[in-house]
Amino acid sequence: MNNELLRLIDAIAREKNIDREVVLQGIEGALLSAAHKHCGMTANVVASIDRITGAMSVTCDGKELDPKHLGRIAAQAAKQVLIHKNREAERSSIFGEYQGRKGSIISGQVSRAEGGNIVVNLGRVEGFLPRSEQIPGEAIHEADRIRALIFDVREAGNQVKIILSRTSPDFIRRLFELEVPEVADRIIEIKGIAREAGQRTKIAVTSIDTRVDAVGACVGIRGSRIKNIVEELGGEKIDIVRFNESSQVFIANALRPALVEDIFLNHELGRATVIVPEDQLSLAIGKRGQNVRLAARLTGWDLDIMMAGEFAQQRDNAVKVLAEVPGMDQALAERIAAAGFVSLGDIARLDPQILTRFEGVNEQLSQDIINFSAEYVRQLEAAKTEETVALASATAEGELIAGAELAENAPDAPSEGLAEVLDAEGAAAEGEKAVEKPAETEKPGEAEKPSA
Repeated sequence: MNNELLRLIDAIAREKNIDREVVLQGIEGALLSAAHKHCGMTANVVASIDRITGAMSVTCDGKELDPKHLGRIAAQAAKQVLIHKNREAERSSIFGEYQGRKGSIISGQVSRAEGGNIVVNLGRVEGFLPRSEQIPGEAIHEADRIRALIFDVREAGNQVKIILSRTSPDFIRRLFELEVPEVADRIIEIKGIAREAGQRTKIAVTSIDTRVDAVGACVGIRGSRIKNIVEELGGEKIDIVRFNESSQVFIANALRPALVEDIFLNHELGRATVIVPEDQLSLAIGKRGQNVRLAARLTGWDLDIMMAGEFAQQRDNAVKVLAEVPGMDQALAERIAAAGFVSLGDIARLDPQILTRFEGVNEQLSQDIINFSAEYVRQLEAAKTEETVALASATAEGELIAGAELAENAPDAPSEGLAEVLDAEGAAAEGEKAVEKPAETEKPGEAEKPSA
């Protein structure tokens, strides 16, 4: 019996993945509760189990008790205590296990859908994939096997809630670690990921070994490696970008497949002005601005895409306006514009200390430049507002005039088609009157008298 008890304890510990000592302590607690039910809550009760032989010992006020004689009610209480302690131990074990796996990929089978949210069977526990963490447009059906990132682990009452995600950028990182051995071995390092789930992802990679091509290794022979990742993501486009310590080179790489002519960096504003050819403008911006938006997230720079002529016009305008500030000269205005301050709106929002870094600009002149730029922008916006109001008024007046002319030129008589209808109606009315009032006829029997 004692050996059978120990085997049962070992089996429970393996099945629930909890410590054997925790199970033994749970049984001792159950015996203690049962003895209190039998002897009374005020009794001095001691219960123990020998860890080697499995022998159970229960004493009540110094008297040895046989556990078999504790009674049905005491046994039921012991059962409830044992179940409760085992559940607590199992919950703690599950929480500790999955908390340690947070941020890793796990595979499971879809068991059911609840209001757009997916419940995934992970074995000992169920995972929860919210609608917000599902790839937009992806169809997930019951009994499908899916992979997801363990996004968060929480204790919710008596359960452990495991939140899964398929939209997190870290999901892309873990997929590359699974598919590309060089990434898992840290020969290739992922420097950054910018993602719009279900549509497009840009990932920046670099290699610590000059003999290993980071981009080529991630793509694989004939695209075999990247193909597996794209299939897992349901056809999401992935751009693999070569990382570079030079911000200008990195920005140019991030904007691919668009070609870049020149890049001007403004470190104070954290902005990069990118000059592209006219035929590359739409490609650099991307559909609904997606390409430049992802590139900005990946590089950490605020990107402004312009054509060369547009940039030159904006720069010349900034130089012209700045040169009008009292105490400024043309050369100083050109130096400020060459540093990337080509937008007067940006200059108007600057900290005065930034402009004092230019030689010949003191605090007073810096404040004058900012105030002058702010006033220029205000006047420009006011002029645009007046122009918009005037245009709207002119449009409304034109519509009124057109309506009045249309009314004046409208003929008083009915139209030709309407006249025809009226004529037809009039003819019909005359016909009806003729039928209602027939002409007088001769009376019967009266014949025309012959002439003499």
